[in-house]
Amino acid sequence: MSRGYRNVKRFLPHGQEEEKESFWVSYTDLMSALLIIFALVLMVMMFDTQTAYEEAKSAIDDKAEVMKQKEDAIKEKDKLIEEVLGVKSKIILELVKAFKDSELNLQVDQQTGTIRFSGGVFFGTDSSAVSDTGKAYLEKFIPQYIGILMSDQFRGQVAQIIVEGHTDTDGTYLYNLKLSQDRALSVVQQIFAPSFPNFKYKDELKQVITANGRSFAVPIYKQDGTVDADKSRRVEFKFRLKDEQLLDKLQGLMQADGK
Repeated sequence: MSRGYRNVKRFLPHGQEEEKESFWVSYTDLMSALLIIFALVLMVMMFDTQTAYEEAKSAIDDKAEVMKQKEDAIKEKDKLIEEVLGVKSKIILELVKAFKDSELNLQVDQQTGTIRFSGGVFFGTDSSAVSDTGKAYLEKFIPQYIGILMSDQFRGQVAQIIVEGHTDTDGTYLYNLKLSQDRALSVVQQIFAPSFPNFKYKDELKQVITANGRSFAVPIYKQDGTVDADKSRRVEFKFRLKDEQLLDKLQGLMQADGK
């Protein structure tokens, strides 16, 4: 202890001297305790910061993985679209070549490949019985049409061949729905009737052909915006590729993920 402090201490009363020493001891303990608390708070903050960082990094990584999966799905979809369009374009080209100069009363949609016969070709008014003219048309059309779609080049790509019946807007929806379904089914029944000439790929056709009725849900309009009744009464032949079905599923999954 320094001389100055001893001199001060010498003149302090006994109680004040002890109080002075207690004050310095308590102050030192308080500072130590505060230092410990500060260290603990700092450690807790560092721990929380590290945990938050790891959680944020994990969330970012998860988001990046989801984005990568979506990007891969989009790339896969684009690739499928190119393949589908390539195959479909080849089929449509073959159909156009086959029926370009045909005497059959049909139209080939060069965008979709749909082949359309006017309703009067196959059926009379309110009838679902295939007419004699319709039978003759089918005997000329089906061997060529099925010969292209079920050929070795395209058979593995075709998922469905659809015969689709359509009506005009006269009458109720349900009446026309039944009429259009009956007409589409009558066409398919005629193709497989014992009296129908045999054709190549007839057995393979049974695995993919379907008959659908659309009532007047998809009418054809004139330029003035009114329904063209004659053209609306029709039978259409469509095809659907296997990859198109896969595209629909992929599109559904992507829409579900986006919700």
